[in-house]
Amino acid sequence: MKAYLDIIQKILDEGIEKEDRTGTGTIAIAGAMFEHNMEDGFPLLTTKRIPYRLVASELEFFIKGISDKQWLIERDNHIWDEWCSPEIIPYAHDEETKKKMMEERDLGPIYGWQWRHFGAKYEGYNIDHTGKGVDQLKRLVDDLKNKPDSRQMLVLAWNPMDRDKVIPPFCHYGFQVTVLDGKLNLMWSQRSVDTALGLPFNIASYATLLHLLAKETGLKEGKLVGFLGDAHIYSNHIEGLKEQLSRTPGKLPKLVTENFTNIFDWEYTDSKVEDYEPQPRIKFEIAV
Repeated sequence: MKAYLDIIQKILDEGIEKEDRTGTGTIAIAGAMFEHNMEDGFPLLTTKRIPYRLVASELEFFIKGISDKQWLIERDNHIWDEWCSPEIIPYAHDEETKKKMMEERDLGPIYGWQWRHFGAKYEGYNIDHTGKGVDQLKRLVDDLKNKPDSRQMLVLAWNPMDRDKVIPPFCHYGFQVTVLDGKLNLMWSQRSVDTALGLPFNIASYATLLHLLAKETGLKEGKLVGFLGDAHIYSNHIEGLKEQLSRTPGKLPKLVTENFTNIFDWEYTDSKVEDYEPQPRIKFEIAV
């Protein structure tokens, strides 16, 4: 995807050195935009391999409003292993704290919990919050079906009351859906953008969400747009991204979903990418 590679190149060309929460160090720019027409294929990077099952299982985790990282671990998804609720284990960089964070399963009121229970009091990963707070995702689906011309179809993860109860606090903090000419378009907003590791996942995740919402409503798939705030490259990712820029993007794959009944019953194994021919994996270390 040229749109993704152009963002990487811009950061390398114009990025300013900046310290960060993790202590790793970054180069960053203030603001970028990602744009993709879903008619051109499913936006899964071809200049390196992206494990789609991890993208899809994390999205199911969000859609279901789960905050227990054990759910992901049981599905061999380890992208949240290093994190936990800072109210249980205060965030720090020392090895003892990192070990405790790995062992704690409660992630706190993260993305999907906010999507499904915004405004409720978070009481723990093992508490049933059904009916508590605002189910923003259900309201979005209802509006899409009954008021598709609405300009109020937004879902927010960013909750100022809960900002200090999660680590990291809501990097992609909200998304909006708009219907134009029978096509469903999705725009997401992101305050902090790890362009090497996070952004390829964010693109594929919100593209999948767009796909599922279109299937839910019978609409065609339109544009995917990302409004990116602090777009940065960690110092230890620079060489890997230069390698990626040297590669020629290939043809985008197709996303196929079978046995679909509704978005709330969807399981990540229902969706698969076809004709995906990526170039070899590039290893990037996560900054915790």
